[in-house]
Amino acid sequence: MPRNLDTTALRAFAAVAETGGVTRAASMLNLTQSAVSMQLKRLEVALDVTLLDRAGRGVALTAEGEQLLSYARRILALNDEAVDKMTAEEFEGEIRLGVPHDIVPRAIPQVLRAFAVEFPRMKVQLTTSWTLDLLEQLESGACDVILTTEQGKGARGESLVTVPITWVGAPDGAAWRHRPLPLAFEDNCIFKGQVVEALDRVGIPWVNAVSTKSIRAVEAILAADIGVHALLLGTAPEGVAPISHGGVLPELADYNINMYVRRGFDGPAAEGMKQLLRTIYPDVMGSSGPRPSRLSAAS
Repeated sequence: MPRNLDTTALRAFAAVAETGGVTRAASMLNLTQSAVSMQLKRLEVALDVTLLDRAGRGVALTAEGEQLLSYARRILALNDEAVDKMTAEEFEGEIRLGVPHDIVPRAIPQVLRAFAVEFPRMKVQLTTSWTLDLLEQLESGACDVILTTEQGKGARGESLVTVPITWVGAPDGAAWRHRPLPLAFEDNCIFKGQVVEALDRVGIPWVNAVSTKSIRAVEAILAADIGVHALLLGTAPEGVAPISHGGVLPELADYNINMYVRRGFDGPAAEGMKQLLRTIYPDVMGSSGPRPSRLSAAS
């Protein structure tokens, strides 16, 4: 059965080794000499070794004592780091994170899990909305850090990854062959304008298959194979698939996933959140992976 070393005893032992005597170690630790001696004896009994050579006038470490001192320093350093991280006031508080609906399922769960491990006393308030709304929330101070999906990048933005837009519809569906082409987009979808421009450019007539602010209505149209949609590659959910149109439909532009940060949003927790977003989004959005269970509203 594993035995646990007493960190109090290890700290007393390390203090004796570093100061060269029980008296000086007791003063440093604000303990009595007998308390320090008792901690040393407890370690020796627990490990069945002699840690100190008490034959001379001073205190010298035995070979076993030198070996334990190396472990003790590492154990105490990790202990102190954990205590500092878990109790430091700067790691308490809240981060307000805004993310477009469609890029939440693929990466945000990983970001939140990793952040909770690193900063367990911090709370993350997640807001999901459309890109333009999130930019307004950032400017008003309602969000600390946001992600957006944009063809370009604002002056204060940082591009995390570039992802192509792809046509999607019902698996093996035929709606994409219809003319005029039935489009199924919610009213606030930022991708719709780019899709319409691309269709007009190549002379493909189109019609709105739905007028709605609800992504659930769009899902119904796609499932019924009476409309087509466009979204970021890799974000199509169950029941929706990329359309293999063989060049019949126009190619769509790439979009950037950008990060914007509120002025004054800094500190260790803020940097931790920003670094997780920088690391996880390029990794997840740049590779294939499991689809989210439902279609998320385009940003």
